[in-house]
Amino acid sequence: MARLGIFGGSFDPIHVGHLIMAEAARETLKLDLVLFVPAAIQPLKQDQPVTGAEHRAAMIARAIAGNPNFSLSNIEIERPGPSYTVDTLKLLRDDYRAAALWFILGADALVSFSRWRDPAGILAEARLAVVRRPGVTLNLSTLSESLPHIEDNIDWVDAPLIDISATDLRRRAAGGLSLRYRVPEPVRQYIEANRLYMSED
Repeated sequence: MARLGIFGGSFDPIHVGHLIMAEAARETLKLDLVLFVPAAIQPLKQDQPVTGAEHRAAMIARAIAGNPNFSLSNIEIERPGPSYTVDTLKLLRDDYRAAALWFILGADALVSFSRWRDPAGILAEARLAVVRRPGVTLNLSTLSESLPHIEDNIDWVDAPLIDISATDLRRRAAGGLSLRYRVPEPVRQYIEANRLYMSED
């Protein structure tokens, strides 16, 4: 395993935008594998309700089935406490000692990167594969004040700018609106079969 992408997040639910991001990063950076790593507890979203990890992992498994370049990792779900990226990368480094690592994130997530736990530690373990997102304008000079070499550790990824958010999908599901074509069909079927997001306001 020479080149490994790590794609973390809540994935609540995983949608076609996530899959497009992952495939664009894989193709642009010639990654051998992209690991989807659902967070148990996202540190910056601890005050927000989240669907059970078993459901989110099951949706990911259905979404990526049949793609030999995508794989699911439960590494964050299986350990207690908040899911800190720097800890995850160190654990994955133990499993993939010879691999070059890229952490895949959207440009919107990069905006808050300096608030993550030990961002310098993250950059010591992996490069950032940053996917441009619609409506997101970045000022890297602000990030560079706290992380002077961050620009040297970013690989930019261009992907179709599809503006789909998990928040909107949950609202649509709660309102009985269609998720068709916004999530993979097996994910849509899983959401309906398990009546996920029905209690959202």
